[in-house]
Amino acid sequence: MQSPRGLCVGARLRRGIQMNLKMKSGARRRLLRAIAGSALALFAVVGAGVSASAFAADASPAVTRVAMLVQLHGPNLKVDERIGQHLGERGYAVRLIDESATPEAARDADLVVISSTVSSKNVRPGWRMLDKPLVTWENDLLDDLAMTGKRHDVDFGETGKERYLWLVNAPHPIAAGLPAGATNAYGKQAPMSWGKPGLGAITIATVYGQPDKAAIFAYEKGATMDYETLAPARRVMFFLDNDTFTNLSPAGVALFDAAVDWAAGRR
Repeated sequence: MQSPRGLCVGARLRRGIQMNLKMKSGARRRLLRAIAGSALALFAVVGAGVSASAFAADASPAVTRVAMLVQLHGPNLKVDERIGQHLGERGYAVRLIDESATPEAARDADLVVISSTVSSKNVRPGWRMLDKPLVTWENDLLDDLAMTGKRHDVDFGETGKERYLWLVNAPHPIAAGLPAGATNAYGKQAPMSWGKPGLGAITIATVYGQPDKAAIFAYEKGATMDYETLAPARRVMFFLDNDTFTNLSPAGVALFDAAVDWAAGRR
């Protein structure tokens, strides 16, 4: 028979175990409630950021925010959305804005992209002096942006059907590591935008066989563009046409990514 002292010790031990189990059970409940609350908060934040005209791969503070000027009600919106999706997959947060928007609409962006789907006559003034990096493939805006002279088909324009570029500045980051010389930029022949840039430009590639037509060129911040205008931030002209993004070859996609990355300060 167990002694009274042993019974007392055993009772205290059982009470201690029961209290410990209750505390552990309470801690587990508190932990589960905290996890559930965090999951609901995360769902609310993610759900609030989704819209038909926004493409983002990452919600971290380091993401590069892009304001992309397009024709929201135009026939090539699907192409612009595909470009936005492509950039989103590469860590850019892209917001499509209509061609009629003022530069103030891009005030919170880190990079501005102007698609050639815009109608240049509908684009509001002020983009030339915007102190944000800018990439465009709208050749009809090059004169307004002071990236070329003013004469259509002389200072800027669009080719007939082409497929190749001639890389002339292979060491530059925009050349994407491709060798100098002929580069197959399109999967099949298609129009290319071009311009004749100012003295401060960095020419990356010309239209194949037409060395006076720069297909990819850029300005560093502070470089002299046309009309003695200084670039308020990095500027890049790329050779795309309205619907040719999906026609880019692997080399063409590499050049596009490099152009955007350089403008955004990633290269």
